[in-house]
Formats: sequence, C-alpha cells, structure tokens
Amino acid sequence: MPDAADGQEAREVREVREFWGRLGLPGLVDVHTHFMPERVLRKVWAYFDAAGPLTGRDWPIAYRRAEEERVALLREFGVRTFTSMLYPHKPGMAAWLNSWSAGFAARTPDCAHTATLFPEQGVAAYVREAVEGGARVFKAHVQVGAYDPGDPLLDPAWGLLTEAEVPVVIHAGSGPAPGKHTGPAPVGRLLARHPGLRLVVAHMGMPEYTDFLDLAERYAHVHLDTTMAFTDFSEATVPFPVRERGRLADLADRVVLGTDFPNIPYPYVHQLRALERLGLGDDWLRAVCHDNGARLLAPARVSQGIHSFGQEGSQGGPAGW
Repeated sequence: MPDAADGQEAREVREVREFWGRLGLPGLVDVHTHFMPERVLRKVWAYFDAAGPLTGRDWPIAYRRAEEERVALLREFGVRTFTSMLYPHKPGMAAWLNSWSAGFAARTPDCAHTATLFPEQGVAAYVREAVEGGARVFKAHVQVGAYDPGDPLLDPAWGLLTEAEVPVVIHAGSGPAPGKHTGPAPVGRLLARHPGLRLVVAHMGMPEYTDFLDLAERYAHVHLDTTMAFTDFSEATVPFPVRERGRLADLADRVVLGTDFPNIPYPYVHQLRALERLGLGDDWLRAVCHDNGARLLAPARVSQGIHSFGQEGSQGGPAGW
C-alpha cells in the first residue's frame, strides 16, 4: 500500500511542474537553495529546531532528508539550476566551505558553483581562487556572520567580484531578527563604493522591503530574491507592503526566484503560489521564475585584469568608482 507521504510528495511534484508548464517554461531557476557539508547543515537544522535567537519562532524543516534525496527532489520539481548557499559564522571557515562547494558542484552539474567569503586576512586570495575555479555565485550572510559588508578587509574581494561580474546573494535585511550590521544602510555604503557589484538581496530585504527596493532602483545591477517573501509564514509577521507591488512590476527584470529549500517550514510549491497570487501576470512570473535567474547565473566572465583585484591591500575598483 503506498505511503501517504509518498502520495503527498507526488502531488507536490505534479503541482510544481504544472505551475511552470502552464507558463510555457522549461523549468525553474532557484537562486537560493542550501547545500553544505553534512555536519554544518545538521547544526543549522538544530538551530532552527531550537528556535534560536536569529529565528525566534517555530520553524519545522520541510525537507530534512539526505543530500542525494534533496537533489533528486529538486530535479523532480523541474528546477534546472539551483545553488548551494553556504556561509561562515567565524574566520577560518570560508575557504574550507568553498572547497566543499566546488566538489559538490563538480558532482552536481545542475548546481551553480557557489562560494562564500568572510572579512579576514586572505579573503581576496580564496575569492580569486573560487572565481578562477568557476564559481558562478557567492553568498554573504551579514546577519549570521555579524560583520559589516563595508569592512576594509572585504574591499579587494568586492572589487574582484564586480570585475568578474559574479553575483553575490546577500542576507542583509533585519529579518527574522536584526543584527549589528543588518539593514539597508551598510549595503548602501557598499554600493556607493562598488556601484557595479551584482548584489542579490535575499528575502527581498525583509522587513526593510521599501529601502531595498530603493537601492534596486538606484543601482542597475541590484536584484532581489523572493526567498520566503509573500508566503503565509512571512506575511503573518512581516507582510510585504501592498503599495509596493507596482515597484515589483517595474523591476520585473531584477526579481529572481529564491526559496530557501530545504530549510523551509512549508511545501516548495507554496512559494510559487505566493508569487502567483501577487497578480503581476504571467510575463512577470516567467521572468522571475526562470529567465532572470538563468541570466544571472550564467557562467562568470573572468577578465584579464582580475588578478589586480585579488591582491591584499587593493583599494576599491577602477578609477571613478
């Protein structure tokens, strides 16, 4: 007799595939999914289970499964490209995490090679190594890492990533709990120094939605990912302002699908339905759920001049920045 859970999963797979099939898409591109070393992921899950201070509420993990099962499920959903968002909470972790993620990308070709960084000595060298090794996206977690993205130690790394046109998914909003360096002001200062940096503001910048929309309008390379935004879970505590929906439509080419899979407290399909019920139309959904992410995660351009940005002590970017 079929297991009830198997039947529920089969229905969800069908619903996800029906969603993108109705839009005439070849599948989905999800810029914000998490894969990391098993012992690190288990610590992350334990933090969610304990409703730690950075979550502050019950947060059941919907897809607590073995790595190969999670990869297989994303493929069943029709996610053509996804990421392995991972991040350090202290110095000395980032280079090791980058080594793991390079191996994961090598054995998982539909995962965009993901890397991370932290303000520490040597950051420029390992960021350069990751970019030259094919990294297509970086993750910066200002909340967990408790650092200022404008820290001078990061300046050569930001310059390198700008030159190489590698996007950075940055958790800088003050949700679900504020940190010393969260909020739009530190990101605004970073962009003033590196206006060409391809920043992807995670979670639409919740709860400072309006301020991060302002930054996206001001800087042409700033994107926003939908991770957990508009869902019932988030709307209950940090609702997206209805008055700002028109701005989402205006930024149709720079909003990208993100979900936080597997660390979400609801089914994957709910994120898609939450986007659909915004009522912004099928063209907007097609751009957000596939086209924008596919363009953003295209293989990075590694220029001949990239090495100049990887030297410790380099300041900023080219003249005029």
